[in-house]
Amino acid sequence: MSDSRYDAVVVGSGPNGLAAAITLQQAGLSVLLLEGKNELGGGLRTAELTLPGFRHDICSAIHPLAAASPFFQTLPLAQYGLEYLTPPVAAAHPFDDGTAATVVTSLADTANSLGADAVAYRHLLAPLIASWPGIASDVLAPLHLPQHPLDMARFGLPALLPATALARLFRGEKAKGLFAGMAAHAIQPLRNLTTSAVGLVLLIAAHRGGWPLPQGGSQAIADALVAHFRALGGTVETGTFVRSLSQLPPAKAVLFDVTPAQLLQIAGHSLSRIYQWQLRRYRYGMGVFKVDWALDAPIPFTAAGCRAAGTVHLGNTLAEIAASEKAAAQGQHPARPFVLLAQQSLFDTTRAPAGKHTAWAYCHVPNGSRVDMTAAIERQVERFAPGFRARIIGRHTFDTAQLESYNPNYVGGDINGGLLDIRQLFTRPALRASPYRTSRAGLYLCSSATPPGGGVHGLCGYHAARRALRDVFRLAAAPLYQA
Repeated sequence: MSDSRYDAVVVGSGPNGLAAAITLQQAGLSVLLLEGKNELGGGLRTAELTLPGFRHDICSAIHPLAAASPFFQTLPLAQYGLEYLTPPVAAAHPFDDGTAATVVTSLADTANSLGADAVAYRHLLAPLIASWPGIASDVLAPLHLPQHPLDMARFGLPALLPATALARLFRGEKAKGLFAGMAAHAIQPLRNLTTSAVGLVLLIAAHRGGWPLPQGGSQAIADALVAHFRALGGTVETGTFVRSLSQLPPAKAVLFDVTPAQLLQIAGHSLSRIYQWQLRRYRYGMGVFKVDWALDAPIPFTAAGCRAAGTVHLGNTLAEIAASEKAAAQGQHPARPFVLLAQQSLFDTTRAPAGKHTAWAYCHVPNGSRVDMTAAIERQVERFAPGFRARIIGRHTFDTAQLESYNPNYVGGDINGGLLDIRQLFTRPALRASPYRTSRAGLYLCSSATPPGGGVHGLCGYHAARRALRDVFRLAAAPLYQA
């Protein structure tokens, strides 16, 4: 490692670490970015997991929040080769009767496809879609006074509700099931408060611009962020797994793109007892079991809408999805798990050899589970796409331990960096004046264990870097919106 002095060091090159490093470098500081692996990107990596020529996203795959991120939108990432491809159907949700609910960019078309629930769907989403540009930076931020309080209240009141409660706005199983699949991205029981927030944000993103995927794989997002950081003058060192503060060069500020468990291992001895106690009480959520497939043909979904979708939610009804999520949260492995599936190669020919395809899927499991869910996941796909198994020519799986080994931030397979329930929504990782400050001056957390939580948006890193700029360097980063 270089011995030269830096103004700031960022540990970890996930989307939040990269966002923090860029924000600090933009302010004119000298910044060192350290990554334990030889490849940069954290959850933004793509590799040939199954067969040669089949490129699979190791973790994150579809990126509505990356494309719509208020921070990433300020960066010239297209100059570094980042190109998003947008499937005509953002998300599809098939049912046992062979039909599917589909979300397309047009609010009217999506609403009309829901039959008797068309009016209720439009009434819920239309004002939120219209107000999103003004409230996005407030929703995706630590707790503070909003710039547009009335619009924020219009979003916040339904967002606080459990998904099972907000779904009562709808009469039909199609709309209820569709919303349940969106809310299940929260990775917690659907009866929990605030599970509606995740579903609403994802639907807003779908209607404002779709759910895009990066051409070439999720690695393309990381590569563009790294290229921009280097163009600003930043320094990158890989293959440096930080286990102790003594490994770091002198710096005025250090930002950690890690969760509380890793921060305690690295710097616990230097933190106050009360802060250590708070970090030890931090709660991690359900884990995931993931499967990647190499296919000799597209997935033969019965419902046509699924064959045009980048993302497919496999869970049937609200009741079935709610039961699956509740079971996994209680330490059980449901026979019919809710499955999130992506089929990138339908829209990106770089992902597989000519005429071949890839698919990516995961289900939620108890934290730390070592149960192989491959058969259960494939039964769910086959349920809505008869003949699917016959098209598999290669397979790769990750259980929770393998995911954590790949990325220590995925504690017990928790890809959200900690449970994102009402108790940890704004106070993650601890109840403090600033969630990004640790108890030691100059040390900050910038991971998804801070607000606004999981997702590829970089905003945890951006907000943590702004805090460090004000505290340590008496500098101010420009706000994301001037409204």
